[in-house]
Amino acid sequence: MKTLETSRLILRGFSESDLEDTYAYCIDPDVGPNAGWMPHKNKEETLAIIHHFMLNEEVWAIVEKESMNVIGSVGLHADRKRSTPDVKMIGYVLAKPTWGKGYAVEVVNSVLKYAFEEMKLKMVTVYHFPFNHRSRRVIEKTGFHYEGTLRYSMKLLDGRITDDVCYSMSEDEYYRLQEKKREM
Repeated sequence: MKTLETSRLILRGFSESDLEDTYAYCIDPDVGPNAGWMPHKNKEETLAIIHHFMLNEEVWAIVEKESMNVIGSVGLHADRKRSTPDVKMIGYVLAKPTWGKGYAVEVVNSVLKYAFEEMKLKMVTVYHFPFNHRSRRVIEKTGFHYEGTLRYSMKLLDGRITDDVCYSMSEDEYYRLQEKKREM
């Protein structure tokens, strides 16, 4: 995987040496459920996920430059709701102690730049559960466009059914947003 960098973060491929940092945020009951997965039960589960990330090469470890700790992950995945080519879905998760520092916006902007300028994608999509207000704010701040809400569409891990709030950014929208930022 290509390493990406922001002013405060490094996005790089995962390695087995990331186990302790990754496990620390994956066991937090406030982290996984917002992204649709259960908190990890043990380090073996976390290591299996890290191996999956390493094998598929579509998920970056988010490393805080100041501490050099892995504080989350971000990935570009096949969009389960679209079968069109050149479209990826972004997903991200951050350790709770890093929430509210603007890291998620930094990460998403960096991955969008890579997705459109290097991968030459036509569209990037993103989804959140209605109760995940933090993710909604990241999505809004990074310039995605609200497409709609797919009602009664996702079964949560506790068995409840919830909506899926859908957003996207096209290649043209990305470049218009970059132009607007340059003019400011």
